[in-house]
Amino acid sequence: MAGGRETCLTLIGFLLICLKMVASAKSAPEIPTIDQAYSKISNSITVEWATVPGATSYLLTAEDGDTVIETMVANSPGTVTGLKAATLYEITIRSISAAGRSQASPPKQAKTVLAAPILEVSSPSSDSILVQWEAVYMAIGFSVSIMQANGLGSIWKENTTNTSLTFTSLEAGTLYTIKAYAWNANGIPGDDSTCNQRTSPRAPANIQVSFDSGALKASFSWALAEGAFNYTVMALSDSSELTCSTAFSSCTISSLQCGTEYMISVSASNDAGSSKSSSTVTLKTVACAPGRVTIQEDPPGHLSVAWSNVDLGDYYVVFVKSDDGLEVHCNTSLTECNFLSECGFTYFISVFAYNKAGQSPLGDIFSYTTAPCCPSDINPVLVSSDRVEIVWSPVRGAELYETKAADGYNTVECNDTVPACTLSALECDTKYNITVYSFSEVRGSNMSCTPQFITTAPCSPEIKNVSRDAFSTINVHWRSTNDDATYTVTAQGEKGLYQCSSMGESCTMQGLPCGSVFSVTAVAETQAGRSLPSYSVPLETVPCCPTGLTVTQITQSVINVSWTIGRVAQTHVAVLESHTGQSKCHTHQNYCLLGCITCGVNYTVTLKAISATGLTADCSYQSYFSGACCPLGVKLYRLGSNGIRIYWQASRGSASYSTDLYGSKGIFTCTPSAGLSFCDVTEIPCGDVYTVMVSPVAETGLKLTFCPKKIYSVTCSGSTLGMVIYRGKRNEE
Repeated sequence: MAGGRETCLTLIGFLLICLKMVASAKSAPEIPTIDQAYSKISNSITVEWATVPGATSYLLTAEDGDTVIETMVANSPGTVTGLKAATLYEITIRSISAAGRSQASPPKQAKTVLAAPILEVSSPSSDSILVQWEAVYMAIGFSVSIMQANGLGSIWKENTTNTSLTFTSLEAGTLYTIKAYAWNANGIPGDDSTCNQRTSPRAPANIQVSFDSGALKASFSWALAEGAFNYTVMALSDSSELTCSTAFSSCTISSLQCGTEYMISVSASNDAGSSKSSSTVTLKTVACAPGRVTIQEDPPGHLSVAWSNVDLGDYYVVFVKSDDGLEVHCNTSLTECNFLSECGFTYFISVFAYNKAGQSPLGDIFSYTTAPCCPSDINPVLVSSDRVEIVWSPVRGAELYETKAADGYNTVECNDTVPACTLSALECDTKYNITVYSFSEVRGSNMSCTPQFITTAPCSPEIKNVSRDAFSTINVHWRSTNDDATYTVTAQGEKGLYQCSSMGESCTMQGLPCGSVFSVTAVAETQAGRSLPSYSVPLETVPCCPTGLTVTQITQSVINVSWTIGRVAQTHVAVLESHTGQSKCHTHQNYCLLGCITCGVNYTVTLKAISATGLTADCSYQSYFSGACCPLGVKLYRLGSNGIRIYWQASRGSASYSTDLYGSKGIFTCTPSAGLSFCDVTEIPCGDVYTVMVSPVAETGLKLTFCPKKIYSVTCSGSTLGMVIYRGKRNEE
């Protein structure tokens, strides 16, 4: 069953194919006829034929025995491409319409032409072009032609069997068109190859060099070369090679080295290559800045600048500029220059080398600071025994001042940034060598400063003692350690200031007031100045003698001495002295009672004033005469009815007396004549009690009232001579 079905299907398919073939045979177009087939290009063959009516296109077929290549074309002629060069092909053609295609036409043979040579061209020089190629299959010769690409000039054609050819005597830098083809044994030319090649340019001429010494660069210029696209400048030295490239007629090379000789050449180039280098030009750059620069200042005030020699340096210039803006320079062909310098300046030093190219680059700028100036106007503003203050004007370049004072054994120093110094802890009356050194951090101390000698003020004297003599003269003694000093002693107190001077070790003062306290000091003075005062010594003068001394007789044997107390007197001693003896008392009051006084005797009165410290002033006064002695045996006698005689017995020594009677009815006084010892009172009332006192009278007229008083009663008896009754002594109140 299955086998029968497969047989049936096969039969149906065969019938359908047959039907199709019958239908095709009835509608296919006519078979075209090839008129000719030829090759003009090595990879194609062109076919020509007569047009077939009804055909819409044609199928060209090329066979070489190995491959079949078909190409559809619309009409005649048609070209089959993709073929191999120098190969024999059998060509057929079929016409095609909507009804189908025709049978293949009768074949026709045609051979492709030779392939075009593959050219390699170059310009080995500015006037030649080298053309090279590989061998072409089936070729027995080659034809190469050349002409300027712009069409100017003639065509130069060469035939050769070689695979290279050189055209010479060409224009430099010119674009040429080269065409080449091969031919076979029948002389049929193959495909041609065309290419353009430019000859390399000539070397640039008229080279100019401009050197910039400051920037260490050089600019180069030249005449343009025909056909050059680019230019390269090469600067060649022993140690380096520098280049610059440009499409223009100049360029610049920077970063040249100082002190170097360069060989300069310029080449032009284009797409064919480079020209030969131009003739070399020599370029000498500026010399390098001198090195190993040394600066010395010896002696002070002279700067010496030295340096090492440099290549290409013809001569040298040294510039020295101080920090105040002043600049000097020197030219030399040697390697050393000398300059004058001043203290306290900073100098900036540059050394340049010169040649025809110009000035060397700026090297290191060296600075040299000279030692600071020395102070020259040192002025002592204060000189004391242990201290010296000095000032001076600031000096240039000094950052610090070092002051030293030396006496040969010890040194005192002080450092400060200001132009002043106080040297303390010095020895008095000592000559010091004082030097002020100026200092800078860069240069240190200027040790050439001149010293100055200053002597300190004298030492303070030491008062050893202060004494007084009997004439109240003050003697002051001191101990001295100074040379050629004058000493002034001063006693100062509330009462004023007193002085004495001496170049020795003592002096005296007079006229100091009594009762005063003084502070005594001594000062030494020399040309260097005054010492500090010595320690003070207290001085107390004797008390002042009292004024207003008064001697008053109290009783016949007692007197009162009183006075006004003088300054600083604390106690007093009163003394009455005569040939009969001495009476004395010591009291702190302003009076003194002295007893045991003998009446009628001349006494010397003295008074001593004593201070709290025991100083005594002896004060002498006029003599004092003690009062006369009181009379003895005083009696009254009646003289008549109203008179009374008073009688007494005179004491030793001559004296005047005065008599006083005191009663209720009055006081009655009588004074006897000189030399008498009685006195009469008349007109005295009787019948009264009277107090009777007979008193000596001093030379001054003062009546002494210390004599005893007696009481008497005077009766009235009627007789001429009445009785006077003694009633007794009167008590003193």
